Amino acid sequence: MNFSRRHFIATAAAALTVRAAFSEPLGLPAGIQLYAVRDPLDQDAPGTLKALHDIGFREVEYFSPGKYTVAEFHTLIADAGLTCPSAHLPFTGATDLAPIFASAKTLGAHFAVSSVFINLFPSGPPPKSMDQMQPIPAIGLDRFKKLAAHMNDVGQQAKAAGLQYAYHNHNFEFEKMPDGSYGYDVLLNETDHDLVKFEIDCGWMTVAGASPQAYFKRHPGRFRMLHVKDFRPIKPTIDLIGPGRPTGIELGHGFIDYKSIFAAAKDAGIVHVFAEQEAPYQRGQLESARASYEFLHSFS
Repeated sequence: MNFSRRHFIATAAAALTVRAAFSEPLGLPAGIQLYAVRDPLDQDAPGTLKALHDIGFREVEYFSPGKYTVAEFHTLIADAGLTCPSAHLPFTGATDLAPIFASAKTLGAHFAVSSVFINLFPSGPPPKSMDQMQPIPAIGLDRFKKLAAHMNDVGQQAKAAGLQYAYHNHNFEFEKMPDGSYGYDVLLNETDHDLVKFEIDCGWMTVAGASPQAYFKRHPGRFRMLHVKDFRPIKPTIDLIGPGRPTGIELGHGFIDYKSIFAAAKDAGIVHVFAEQEAPYQRGQLESARASYEFLHSFS
């Protein structure tokens, strides 16, 4: 078969595009948690999603539709050439999970993810400025056990809805238990292997003094997704809020050893990798997203 020069060039360009999109850490498409670009999303969601695609991202992880319905937001994602395999959803305090699972399915997501599953702010919703709050009180073994039981129930309901439930950590789950283990270990050990998967936030886990590399080794098959973020150097802390809260920084400018983490994750069964950043931002959120992509791409 004869190919024209134009056809050859177009085919080569398409191949390079696919290679760029899939040559990130672990050979997976570059993803981003949309919380990292929440301000530009509020101002111009269609333009922001298109900009993320232009930067090089191919997957997004949902956290809020803003002024749009979930169906409208899904259309915006698709129109930008992106997919949404995972969604952070408002599980905390919810008694009827059917609408939550319906939102995930509308987005085309497979993973229905809870972020902060228990109410850490007894007086009401999370504060707008977490550094002005007092550190949260200890959770304790009994409450972690109850949380694990609840996660099993949610996982069963997610399975019935055709979804996979996953839990995303912060640093407070690494509170020490009476036997010296972490609360996070309670969640892993007392939840069903198939019903409950985990999304490791590598940054939050590391600032708590724990090791993603060690968890990959100890619990094969439990971890399906990564959050990739960085922090300024800090002594291990489980303070999620208050003056001792870790300070976010652009990927590659903090102290998290992602070379080692990615190496350890290769055989862990990870299927999605999402960049994220915690405040403060040194520049605009879209520019920080570009820096995150460049960091991920440097491991190709």
